[in-house]
Amino acid sequence: MARFIRLYEENPDPKKVVEVVSVLKKGGLIIYPTDTVYGLGCDITNTKALEKIARIKGVKLSKANWSFVCADLSNLSDYVRQIDTATFKILKRALPGPYTFVLPGNNNLPKDFKKKKTVGIRVPNNAIVISLVKALGNPIVSTSIHDEDDVLEYTTDPELIFEKWQNLVDIVIDGGYGDNVASTIVDLSDGEPLILREGKGSIDIF
Repeated sequence: MARFIRLYEENPDPKKVVEVVSVLKKGGLIIYPTDTVYGLGCDITNTKALEKIARIKGVKLSKANWSFVCADLSNLSDYVRQIDTATFKILKRALPGPYTFVLPGNNNLPKDFKKKKTVGIRVPNNAIVISLVKALGNPIVSTSIHDEDDVLEYTTDPELIFEKWQNLVDIVIDGGYGDNVASTIVDLSDGEPLILREGKGSIDIF
């Protein structure tokens, strides 16, 4: 059964952060808060953990389109081909924030993503997940959790999330009530912004 760990966004407890990161490093799965909906994730360098998420989501790992949660834009060049100034200005303006940006991937992507031509990058405006990424030392995978309903409904109550997911993951982080609107997805892989999904992030900044 998963552990249920309470973290406060104003000041995430470093000891609890270390506890979560140690689970990630061992290939564990976590559910965590973002600035939009709660996410399901793992260490992007751990193949077994990625395969577990793929099974849960009912997709092949090679076909999965998950985003990378980064702490900031400083490590962008680790995963993304060189981008032009205009594209970087858009990223600087929007992040951290409720956006996922699709960018051209480079040859340094983790082995399970090597065949991907693009990668989704997230820098959420949420201190809990950012502190986890910083302590881990590399991004974590982000895929949203939602109810299996005809209408896409996101669970916002961490206690209800725990009830549903406790036997599928290792840790559920209670970071307070989540949002029920996902991130805005913007494709910048060809330079010009293309809105793939309108979500919480305003499209007026483009």
